[in-house]
Amino acid sequence: MSIDVLNETEVDLDETELVACARYVLEQMRVHPQSDLCLRLVDEAAMETLHVQWMDLPGPTDVMSFPMDELRPGRDGVPPEEGMLGDIVLCPSVAAAQARTAGHATEEELLLLTTHGILHLLGFDHAEPEDEKEMFELQRQLLLTFLATRGRTGA
Repeated sequence: MSIDVLNETEVDLDETELVACARYVLEQMRVHPQSDLCLRLVDEAAMETLHVQWMDLPGPTDVMSFPMDELRPGRDGVPPEEGMLGDIVLCPSVAAAQARTAGHATEEELLLLTTHGILHLLGFDHAEPEDEKEMFELQRQLLLTFLATRGRTGA
């Protein structure tokens, strides 16, 4: 599995932890082991540009997902498809503000947003209440089990 991190910010963060989280989520969702993912970290100006361009919404946001081959989670008895999963764009400064509000570390917020972004790439959404419940519960379960495997708690 190829996971690239492009940090276009001045923020110093543990990229290996982001990659480990992404790899864990992709494995748990049974994504083909030869699939590709890119994590791009940008500043607020770059994120605002993307947010306006793609969502027609003002201001920067925390995470955006750009699927490529529209891969879906693997299922029992059905081999997963190989391909380009897509790009996840994260804004560490927005994540830091959200982490302060939520009372946890910025790194944990970035792990949450990485998990959230991967689920979007795999076709999950939270536009409808029932879809939101399913996606956020799966996101919570994946993040908590990842943190448990790392000997950490939180988020």
